[in-house]
Amino acid sequence: MGPGGAGRMTDALAGLLLEHETWLTVERGLAKNSLAAYRRDLNRYERYLRRQGLVDADAVSEATVNAYVEHLKRARTAEGTPRFAPASIARALVAVRSFHRFCVDEGFVASDPSEEVGAPRVPQGLPKALTESEVDDLLGAVEGDDPRALRDRAILETLYATGVRISELVGLDRADLDLEDGLARVMGKGSKERVVPVGRSARAAVLEYLHRGRPELERPATRRVAGDPIFLNARGGRLSRQSCWAIVTAAGSRVGLDGRLSPHVLRHSCATHMIERGADIRVVQELLGHASLSTTQVYTKVSPERLRAVYELAHPRARTGVGAAHG
Repeated sequence: MGPGGAGRMTDALAGLLLEHETWLTVERGLAKNSLAAYRRDLNRYERYLRRQGLVDADAVSEATVNAYVEHLKRARTAEGTPRFAPASIARALVAVRSFHRFCVDEGFVASDPSEEVGAPRVPQGLPKALTESEVDDLLGAVEGDDPRALRDRAILETLYATGVRISELVGLDRADLDLEDGLARVMGKGSKERVVPVGRSARAAVLEYLHRGRPELERPATRRVAGDPIFLNARGGRLSRQSCWAIVTAAGSRVGLDGRLSPHVLRHSCATHMIERGADIRVVQELLGHASLSTTQVYTKVSPERLRAVYELAHPRARTGVGAAHG
């Protein structure tokens, strides 16, 4: 079924949207959730175009796309609040651009009317880093020495020690890990490989898991596992991203961090704590695998409390009274 669902009009615009959705599915291999998001955004865009009397992609101009973005900005709920956040509008424009670029690349139209249209500025939020004491509590949340506990402790320690993404962690094979030198080879976004250091505490946790935990988890495996994964599930297969994150959130719940965790929380915390302790930002950029330094720079923002503490320690007149200064 095409993006418009049952009963959809069959004209030039509908046909191109259907072709584009097929391309997203087959050529780009988008996940189900991503595909659904594109479909929602493009359904809304299609309704707008039809209200303007536009039923052919070739008739859409840059002014049309600009007007659509302004339409989304002006949209209000019944309570009078903006219906779409800047991030939602930016995402909608990504879908629109994908559609028009597809039409050009496939030779259906001559030009892309969305190419020069600017997305609204999305406010940059601070990463939700934990404090160092909260990280200590989280890392100590797993009790026991059964195979799963050893695995879960190694997962938490490695995520915080290396700053790797959860998808990168579960993708690690034993050949990627050099515990003697404390290094791990990670395959990041865009199939870009990088080498990250693994700290002493994480190395100890991983070593204990590999010696006493993983062999027990490996035994129940009834089918061949692709690669030689470090982290196994209870059936002996490679641990999934979803299961890995469930392990992290369960540990967080045990120490009162419900609602404080996000999929990148330990990655955020690793980077933030390194910056706060004086690490060079380009070193952190390399550690996290960021292509752009600007992505890493969000971690350089400090809390007002830390700003005051550093100011009072560093500024020569921060804690000197006027009388004492002139005395």
